[in-house]
Amino acid sequence: MEEKYKKPQGSYISFMSNKVKAHGGINLAQGIPGFNPPQELTQILSKLATENLHQYAPGNGNNELLELLLKKYQSEFIFTKNDFLILQGATEALSLLFIYFNKILPKSFSALAFEPVYESYNNLPQIFNTAFVSYPFQKDLTVDFDKLENTCREKNVKIIFIGSPGNPFGKIWSKQEIDNLLKISKKLDIFVVFDAVYRDLYFEEEPYIPLDQFNPNLFYVNSFSKKLSITGWRVGYLVAHQKHMKYIKPIHDYTGLCAPSVLQQAIVEYLKTNNYGQEYIASLREKLKKSYTLLSTALKNLGFKVPETKGGYFVWAELPEKYPDGFKFAIDLYEEQRVAIIPGEHFSANAKNYIRLNIARPVVEVEEGIEKIKAFFGK
Repeated sequence: MEEKYKKPQGSYISFMSNKVKAHGGINLAQGIPGFNPPQELTQILSKLATENLHQYAPGNGNNELLELLLKKYQSEFIFTKNDFLILQGATEALSLLFIYFNKILPKSFSALAFEPVYESYNNLPQIFNTAFVSYPFQKDLTVDFDKLENTCREKNVKIIFIGSPGNPFGKIWSKQEIDNLLKISKKLDIFVVFDAVYRDLYFEEEPYIPLDQFNPNLFYVNSFSKKLSITGWRVGYLVAHQKHMKYIKPIHDYTGLCAPSVLQQAIVEYLKTNNYGQEYIASLREKLKKSYTLLSTALKNLGFKVPETKGGYFVWAELPEKYPDGFKFAIDLYEEQRVAIIPGEHFSANAKNYIRLNIARPVVEVEEGIEKIKAFFGK
C-alpha cells in the first residue's frame, strides 16, 4: 500500500503523464493539446524539409519572424526588433530570465507567484538556491494589494511571476488588478514577468496585457506552442527593455544558442499566409470553452467545487469532502479507470484536496473521461 502511494521526487506532471504513456488511458494530466496543428502549417513544414534550413538559426531569431512579431505588437507598444528574442519555448525564456536576475540582483532576494503556482515559477528559485514566496488569493479570488505590498517588503521580493489566464488556475486578471500590481512593482523596484502563453485562449473577453505600460521592470513571455498546438516544436519568445536585453542576449548565446531553424521558418510562412493563425486560434478557443463547460459541470454534479475560470487549458477543482487527499485520489482514479490527472499539491501546499485536469483534448476524449470519473464515483 505504501509503495502504491509513494510520491515522485520530480514533477507530478511527468509522473502522471508517463503512466498513460506506459500503460494507456486518458491523459487529462499534462498540458498537451490533443489537436492537430493547422494543416497549412504542417504542409509548409513538409515542403521546407528539403530546403537548406538545417543549420543554426540567428541567435536573436529568424529575421522574418522578428519582423512579423514587431508588426503584430506595434499596436500595443512601439517596440523595435531588438526588444524581441526568439527562444526554445516560453520555458527557456523563464529560465534565461532567472539566470539573468541572479546575475544582477543583490543577494538575498525572493521571487513570488500566486497560488496555485505553475511549476516553473517555484522550481526555478529552488534550482538557483533563492527564496520563493507562494502568495494566496483571497476567498473571492482577488488580491489584497496592501498585504501583497507588505509581503514584498518583508520578504525582499524582487521578481513576481503572473499569467493571465493562469496555469493551473485560469484566472484572468482585470486591468485594475494589473495596474495595482504594476504600481507595487514601480514603488518597490520589482521585476514583473508576464507569462502570456495562454493570452489568446480566453473563453469570452480578451485579457488585458499591460504592454501599453511597457517599462524596464516588465518582461513579457509568449510562445506558439499552445495557440498552434505545437508544444513539441519549442518556439517561443521574450520581450524585454533594451536596458536588459543587451545583457540577456549574450547569456542566451551560451545557454540556448538558437531556436530550431526549420520550425521558425515554417511558422513564418504560416503566419504570413494565414493572418497570424487567427482562424485556427478562434476555433481552438471554442473547443476549449466547450470542454471546460462539459467537464466543470460534470464535476460540480459529483460534488466538486470548481472556481470559475475564463480561459486557459485547465479545470482547477476542489475534491468532495470525502476525498481529502488529491494524490491518493489521482492514483486511485488512474489505477481503476485509467484517467490521469494532477494532484493539486503539486501547485500549492494548501491545495492537497484539489486536482487539475487538462481540457485541451478532443471533446469525445473529455466526454469519455467524464464517464470514467462518474464510474469511479459510482463504485
